[in-house]
Amino acid sequence: MSITSHDVARFAGVSQATVSRALRGDPRVSAATQDRVRRAADALNYVPSEAGRSLSTHTTRRVGVLVSDLANPFYPYLIGPLHDELEQHGYRMMLLTERSDTALATEGLLDHSIDGAVLTTATSGSALPEALRRKQVPFVFLNRVDGRDGADAAVVDNQLGGRIAATELVELGHRKIALLGGSPDTSSGRDREQGFVAGLADAGVALPASRIRRGPYDFDTGYRGLAELLDADADVTAVFCGNDVVAIGAYNAALREGLRVPDDLTLVGFDDLPMASWEAFSLTTLRYDLPEMARAAARLLVERLTGKATGPARQVAFEPELVRRGTHAPPALRRAWRM
Repeated sequence: MSITSHDVARFAGVSQATVSRALRGDPRVSAATQDRVRRAADALNYVPSEAGRSLSTHTTRRVGVLVSDLANPFYPYLIGPLHDELEQHGYRMMLLTERSDTALATEGLLDHSIDGAVLTTATSGSALPEALRRKQVPFVFLNRVDGRDGADAAVVDNQLGGRIAATELVELGHRKIALLGGSPDTSSGRDREQGFVAGLADAGVALPASRIRRGPYDFDTGYRGLAELLDADADVTAVFCGNDVVAIGAYNAALREGLRVPDDLTLVGFDDLPMASWEAFSLTTLRYDLPEMARAAARLLVERLTGKATGPARQVAFEPELVRRGTHAPPALRRAWRM
């Protein structure tokens, strides 16, 4: 027969209600009693029923994490530290993947199967944040925000990162500068572009529309975008890319065109994913503490779920720094590269 909490209660010499509270770490139960109950549970190989616990506490101890672009190598580096931090606080992580959050707004995240949510791929048109607000389901933004007030967030200072990239390129002597940016309906794409344009303007360098391409944060945006930029303006000597994946796409397109990086073309990425440091790329990029940003988001959410945070929305912003590797150099006279 299965061991129940009543068996543990008899073994430990306490009530069944005390067993439930002790195994939840309820502060109303003394440390000595909690220890006695846990030792009794271990001795009997008792495994608490999550279903029973949910019925008694009206909580699931589960957090939904929405990732709508799992093919992007950026997101797996968020999931590990996010999972570990939630687990440390006694929560299980449910990974939810959808191309759009519309279905989740009406079904997946609002069916009482989770206590809270982490939103990693929000856009300005996302339906899910407002649906969660209406249902009073706590959530936190990670990496991106939806542009509305009222939710906790852990993000990078994207405008600062754009300014840093602009300053570096100008100080190297580049003036024919281009941008392969992220989608304008994402806060990261918008803010990185705004910071970059502002940084160039401060130095008296213009960024005409002919030298801007935008798209999803994927390889194809960099690969096709660079070809389009070079067709529009073959004199471009430096490109700031919305993230490392876009930069690697641009790097491959440059090789296809017969350009040498960085001799003929300087490339700067954003995020410093592990692949950015691979010898095949040695990408100059903007770095910030990506794992800690994920852990910060988990802590912000847990504090809401446990009632430790009840006030206005909070934002934790991480400052990026430039990592100089092998894809940047002063502009040089470009050799004949297209016959």
